[in-house]
This record gives sequence, C-alpha cells and structure tokens, in this order.
Amino acid sequence: MIARPSPNFDVRSHPVSMLVLHYTGMQSAADALDRLTDAQAKVSAHWVVAEDGQIISLVDETSRAWHAGKAWWRGITDVNSASIGIEIVNPGHEFGYRPFPDEQMAAVEQLVAAAVARFGIDPSNVVGHSDVAPARKDDPGELFDWPRLARAGLAVAVPAGGFDPNWTDAGTLAALQRYGYDVTEPRAAVIAFQRRFRPENIDGNIDAATRTILRGLLT
Repeated sequence: MIARPSPNFDVRSHPVSMLVLHYTGMQSAADALDRLTDAQAKVSAHWVVAEDGQIISLVDETSRAWHAGKAWWRGITDVNSASIGIEIVNPGHEFGYRPFPDEQMAAVEQLVAAAVARFGIDPSNVVGHSDVAPARKDDPGELFDWPRLARAGLAVAVPAGGFDPNWTDAGTLAALQRYGYDVTEPRAAVIAFQRRFRPENIDGNIDAATRTILRGLLT
C-alpha cells in the first residue's frame, strides 16, 4: 500500500454507512491517478486499486472524498458524505472494458472487508457507482466480480429460486425504489439493477427474471 494524497476532500456531514465501487474509466492507471489528485478536477476517492493489486491511498477515510457526484441511495442524497469510495483501475466501456484480474479483485476484497468491519456497513450498502447514479454511470460494470464479494459476505448475492410476482411495471419501479434505487429515469434504473444482479442480459426491460430477483432481494 502506498500513499498519493489528493487535495480533493472536505468534511463529512453523515456517518459512513455505504461503500461505493467504481472503475477509473481512463486509458491508464497513471492518467486516473493524475486526475484524482488534480485540484482543478475536483474528483477523488479514498482508495485506488491497480490491476496488479497495488493499493493506493488518496484520501483518509475520516474525510469526505469526491467520488459519487450527483447520486441517491435509500434516501441519502449526499452519498459522498455517507460512503467510502474505491476506484478500480479499468479502462471502462469507453476505452476497452475488460475483466478485473484476480490480483486486483483480491485487493478490492481486502479493502471492502476492512471498511465493512470498521464502519459496520451492511452488505446491501456495498454498491456500484451505477447503482447510486443510474442515469449517469455504468461502473464498475457487468464484468465486475460481485459474486466473489457476496461469497465473502461483503455484498448481496443474487437470490436463488423464487417466483415471478407479476407486478405491473409501475409496481416493479416502486419495488426498485423501495430496495434503494433512484427511479426518476425508469429505464436507467432497470438497467443499473440488471447490470448488478443479472449481468448476462442488460436490456432494460422489466421481465419475469428481473421481477423475480427483485422480489427475492426484498423478501
């Protein structure tokens, strides 16, 4: 673990109750670190995890890093104040999105486990940037290994079995909001949910599989 302090932080107004995972979405780790430590860019995170598993500390966890932007989760509008932000080096959908190497995932798991233990974060509040900003963000994306974190008890697993409750689309959106999503832009919210819980088919359509998974999560 190495330190590369960022000037981009301020004081929290909420206790930590969430952890938000991102990909850097830039062509190289160096580019991402330069941006995250540039005072004029006004963005940062608490941690960056390189593809080889190297962990870089940017902002002390006691401070509010600037990683989530305009976001919403379970009624929290200042997600930055309530969360730990981890940036995971990956070129993202714009520059050649690819799977996250095992060494990188092991380091991410280590960081998430430490934060969850330190702050008592519920696994259902370990989320992706796309979960808290569905209309704007796609990261960490459908290739991120959420099942690995779920097996470690650090994130919510996709429910097994269950049945289709046959909700109307309006009812499904109400359930999606009850789970935690901002449904102001309905299709974006559905895509974000599918990206997280049904990554093999991210079509934005409310179908039986989407309803079944959502019901399982709520019950």
